[in-house]
Amino acid sequence: MNAEENRLQEARERKAHWKRWGPYLSERAWGTVREDYSPYGNVWEFVPHDHARSKAYRWGEDGLAGICDRHQYICFAVALWNGQDPILKERIFGLTGNEGNHGEDVK
Repeated sequence: MNAEENRLQEARERKAHWKRWGPYLSERAWGTVREDYSPYGNVWEFVPHDHARSKAYRWGEDGLAGICDRHQYICFAVALWNGQDPILKERIFGLTGNEGNHGEDVK
């Protein structure tokens, strides 16, 4: 086996935890089918961007340029502030399916 095959074998057997940390954090979790708890099955409209900052996700997290452990127990991401807005920018701004021209739009 070459060095790369050895490294992958060690990861599979959990002898070396090469994949413990990585860029596994989604850039967008809000407004997706996985996070739909709407009473009428209105998946794409249930969590608009303005509500995303107040929602605790059950099936994953999102963030800008984020990293996390392989199970998303610990997540790190960039938060930006322009000095004027009342909120930090923690996720990509986007539109829900019915708000955008092309289904989901990230701006």
